[in-house]
Amino acid sequence: MNRLAAARMLMVGAILLCVCGLIAPRAGAKWRYTRTGSPTDIAVVPRTGYALMGGGAKQDPAFHFLCERTNGGDFLILRANTDDDYAQSVNKEIFAMCPLNSAATIVFEEREDSDDPIVAQIIDHAEGIFIAGGDQANYLRFWQDTPVQAALNRHIAAGEPIGGSSAGLAVLGEFSFASIIDTIHSPEALADPYGNKITISREFLTIPLLKGIITDTHFAKRDRMGRLLVFMARILQDDWAKQVRAIAVEENVAFLLEPDGNGKVVGEGSAYFLEAKHPPEVCKHNEPLKFDGISVRRVGAKGTFNVKTWSGNDGDTYSLSTQDGKVTPTGSNHGIY
Repeated sequence: MNRLAAARMLMVGAILLCVCGLIAPRAGAKWRYTRTGSPTDIAVVPRTGYALMGGGAKQDPAFHFLCERTNGGDFLILRANTDDDYAQSVNKEIFAMCPLNSAATIVFEEREDSDDPIVAQIIDHAEGIFIAGGDQANYLRFWQDTPVQAALNRHIAAGEPIGGSSAGLAVLGEFSFASIIDTIHSPEALADPYGNKITISREFLTIPLLKGIITDTHFAKRDRMGRLLVFMARILQDDWAKQVRAIAVEENVAFLLEPDGNGKVVGEGSAYFLEAKHPPEVCKHNEPLKFDGISVRRVGAKGTFNVKTWSGNDGDTYSLSTQDGKVTPTGSNHGIY
């Protein structure tokens, strides 16, 4: 081991000892930290990869994907408003599943937690990061324009693996449904594309492969196609982009994305890849959305798709339009959508 690696181990070990209770977090901070495995860091070289997980309890293939790319290093879970017993149980589950140096969780309670420098240091020294489910509004309120956002983007820029499930996936794209006021369901969104619940954020995380993309989760089970089309329409109508794409993932499904743009669908269902190249025909307050020509490719388990070329040989291809508050599919292979 060279001197730089040894010094890094000593520094991170000191940080972790502080976090684990010998020194409390900064006065006023409420974040909490739990860790399973070694209390000191090790020097490993992780591999790039992105796990886009649609929610649900059956996500072992996605966790194995992230763990493999963490390469025996330190795996960090970020979540909000969760009790310590649950966080510790998840740490133990991940540590038992994967060959890791450690599995740890930071639980955030408020925005001020993100200003504690120890939090950013822990993120900086994690080889793999997973953003848990919950409420994405908390992540955006707590992390945007803070050292935590900067640390996450440093992690991504260094080519280190990151994934998210449900709310954690919602914040991975360039655009995200912020859910600041509340969630929204498809019929309500389609009836009024400028309703006050439709809050969209952008440029939170910078993953080049997900530029120009918005994501959605728990997709078919919660009938979210209509609202996703509204989000896409709003991005175009508000001139945030000239064309917009979306990746929507069903529950218990993940899209595992490699740095070359190739990705594979794993799990018990499908992922959907949508593209709109022109603005909606009607997208106004208190008027139903009219939006034509949205292309869709639905890819089932073991199928592949390339996000750089936005193409693939697997799955079904069809088009969607919306009118009078309803989504209308065209083509013989659309199934439910």
